[in-house]
Amino acid sequence: MRKKIVAGNWKMNLTLAQGEQLINDILATGLKLTEGQEVVICTPFPYLTKAKALLKNYQGFYVGAQNCHSEKAGAYTGEVAAEMLKSIDVDYVILGHSERREYFQESNAMLAKKVDQALASGLKPIFCCGEPLEIRQAETQNAYVAKQLEESLYHLTEEQLKDVVIAYEPIWAIGTGLTASAAQAQDMHAFIRSQIAAKYGREAALRISILYGGSAKPGNAEELFACPDVDGGLIGGASLVAADFTAIVSKLG
Repeated sequence: MRKKIVAGNWKMNLTLAQGEQLINDILATGLKLTEGQEVVICTPFPYLTKAKALLKNYQGFYVGAQNCHSEKAGAYTGEVAAEMLKSIDVDYVILGHSERREYFQESNAMLAKKVDQALASGLKPIFCCGEPLEIRQAETQNAYVAKQLEESLYHLTEEQLKDVVIAYEPIWAIGTGLTASAAQAQDMHAFIRSQIAAKYGREAALRISILYGGSAKPGNAEELFACPDVDGGLIGGASLVAADFTAIVSKLG
């Protein structure tokens, strides 16, 4: 059975004190995870150690970084290597988020190298993929996402793929006033799973967790998570509000 996961992406928000309070507020709700369910808190780099300490005694709770560098080490001032993250017991790392692709020009080839660094260091990548508005309007989203998967993941072995989580981001539905329906989310998740099956086989496709990263909220999480190929969510803004985040987690089922 594949894992059901809700990952909270804080992005560049909160002070250390605010972040600590948020985690404590989440834990204070008494949220209990069943077997096969995971919560991943993806904080800014300076807060990872504190988050790990706060969550260490809570079953099913993990810590994730929001990025890592494509090289193992070197003269890259201001960057953070996957090996560094693993050395402070980080569990997951988000790679290829739409904001990283847009603002920092991260290419599929670069992300393939980041995936390799993460896996070599023992981190589990949450690999983001998804199409912008013009691609959705042209109805070429399947080919667009398939290319992202092919160029960033398909060099992996089936064994390596076991440690990868995929997150689908319909970029066109984030901050545009448009909304992705549960049916649209399910269609793309099913397509992604079919592509994994074609490359790695049915068992690998059934094993991989595919998260929805399109502005999931307490009001639509239950409908989204009820879709057969949606295995949870990568949550942005709602992850900064303890009540909203725990409400979303409670819909995992």
